[in-house]
Amino acid sequence: MKTNILKVNKNDNVIVALTDLPAGSEVEYDGKKYILPEFVQAKHKFAAVPLPQGTEIIMYGVLVGKAQTDIPEGGLLSTANVKHAANDFITGERHTCWQMPDVSKFAGRTFNGFHRADGSVGTANYWLVIPMVFCENRNLDVLREALVTQLGYGRNKKYEDQARHLIELYKSGKGVDEILYTELNQPDCIPATQRLFPNVDGIKFLNHAGGCGGTRQDSQALCGLLAGYITHSNCAGATVLSLGCQNAQVSILEEEIRKRDPNFRKPFYVLDQQNIGTEAELLSLAIKQTFAGLIEANKCERKPAPLSKICIGLECGGSDGFSGISANPAIGYTSDLLIALGGSVILAEFPELCGVEQNLSDRCVDVENAERFRHLMKTYNERAHAVGSGFESNPSPGNIKDGLITDAIKSAGAAKKGGTSPVAAVLDYPEKVTKPGLNLLCTPGNDVESTTAEVASGANVVLFTTGLGTPTGNPIAPVVKLSSNTKLYNRMNDIIDINTGTIIEGDETIEQAGERILEYVIAVASGGKDVAAVRHGQDDFIPWKRGISL
Repeated sequence: MKTNILKVNKNDNVIVALTDLPAGSEVEYDGKKYILPEFVQAKHKFAAVPLPQGTEIIMYGVLVGKAQTDIPEGGLLSTANVKHAANDFITGERHTCWQMPDVSKFAGRTFNGFHRADGSVGTANYWLVIPMVFCENRNLDVLREALVTQLGYGRNKKYEDQARHLIELYKSGKGVDEILYTELNQPDCIPATQRLFPNVDGIKFLNHAGGCGGTRQDSQALCGLLAGYITHSNCAGATVLSLGCQNAQVSILEEEIRKRDPNFRKPFYVLDQQNIGTEAELLSLAIKQTFAGLIEANKCERKPAPLSKICIGLECGGSDGFSGISANPAIGYTSDLLIALGGSVILAEFPELCGVEQNLSDRCVDVENAERFRHLMKTYNERAHAVGSGFESNPSPGNIKDGLITDAIKSAGAAKKGGTSPVAAVLDYPEKVTKPGLNLLCTPGNDVESTTAEVASGANVVLFTTGLGTPTGNPIAPVVKLSSNTKLYNRMNDIIDINTGTIIEGDETIEQAGERILEYVIAVASGGKDVAAVRHGQDDFIPWKRGISL
């Protein structure tokens, strides 16, 4: 049933506007009428009852803030009258029973993936070129120029064509006004050059700014992250460039690889510039070895695999007031479906779990995992406060503008991505997923740092919800972008793959959307669909630097 307002949980004392509500509007919910004294923009909240100063604000059934002034019934909640507040939590009882969804329509289904020697199955097949330190980034750029286009992985040149057209206009004597109002040709995607290696989806270059100058903890974490990519099911092999003297030594990388795959057998080439000598020798050898590795990688072909081999990373970025009631719960249901089928799911972004810790802690399968979650959350928040911040500082200006006025409101909606299943394991960055089920991974709320980490931990598909629009992608895992509202989907459909605004409009239930999303994931995992981030070459990769620089 379509409506213009929504109370998310029966215990809430706030109501969400699903459409713009002008001042003086009369709205009705559950038999009670409200006359709104001021304009309430869609995605924002108004008081369901009078909220005197100091009153706890409840949404999603949890504490999300406190009234800083008296807020009348129907009054708009804003940063001027509400401040962040969240309940503390303890390591309590285990509540691991859950209502498993009906997965009969997915029983026996498979996807076509790349089978690896360690038993994992990839949704793509990439070759990696990785620097151990930022000093090697330029050499990666040279290798990219030498290999990518020649091997058929070049991107659409239409923007170069537009620039060339403007140059011709300028040379012909056209002025600024004429150039500004020139209609530029925007053709459909130009077909890619035929790949020399059709079974290899691409060569990816993981440029980064780390490897030296930080703490030893940073170097160990970076090597663990890089090892996560090298051993990833979507990686066929890797070429590693080392200067030789950096903190992130190759020996640390090899140790981290063995932790994740003791019988590692992928093609793996390491080049040490200080030992090899000239840059020309280094690059020539890197090109030859990478080419040889691609020949081996091309021998791997897609074959059927059970859905239990899919590991989904859950992410949200550019969130809005609808994210927690459409896109996030929809992929939460997708998560429950996949887990019921034996698959794995990663819920990260620990700053965006503030206020819902008790629920997640209680869902941990054992006390050890619950204690680890408590420790990671407390330590993270304390470190943030030590540098003058804290979880309460998480919402961005865009979040606030579109209805997420406290971190607890944002977190309560963000946690919906994790569905309702028990928490199988709690992992610290950049540990690898080893258990099926829901895994909690300690990462920042930063979109790219978190997505980068989820993939390193084993996610071979990422579901990324957004209410404002973000082009974030990943070098080796397809990032499926889901809009929380139809207006965004229509406005930015070149970077959005799935619209869940249908839930807000009453055209689809959360469960129906969740099943639709899983069908899409199966198609993507089989190579049958290219997501927008892959089409655009959105290869965002940012390691999380937790320590200081030395």
